[in-house]
Amino acid sequence: MEKLTAKEEEVLRFFWKHGDLHVKDIVEMYGEPQPHFNTISTIVRSLEEKGYVGHRQEGKTYVYFAVVAEEDMGKKSLSSIVGRYFKNSYLRVVSSFVEDGNIPVEDLRKLLDEVEKKQNNAKP
Repeated sequence: MEKLTAKEEEVLRFFWKHGDLHVKDIVEMYGEPQPHFNTISTIVRSLEEKGYVGHRQEGKTYVYFAVVAEEDMGKKSLSSIVGRYFKNSYLRVVSSFVEDGNIPVEDLRKLLDEVEKKQNNAKP
């Protein structure tokens, strides 16, 4: 999937939060001044072309919906960050949190427990 612009990600978040939407629904969710209908329509169509949004026809209009789950997007984004900034090493990621004091020891223990449990369940 192609990378998203900041505006595309902003609009995609509306779908994750509210579910299926018409373009006019998205426009109305913005505060004043509201973006133009055609602007939001272009963003939604771009999201569809990139594979993040789908649509179905209802009468003369389209209802759009996210086809990528927020959690999947988070995993993909995290993987990209790990690749770019941490040389594809999740150990470096966790180490940076430890060094900065941003991860409590209890969380590290839980993480270790989860890894061990998953490895034990994977054994034949």
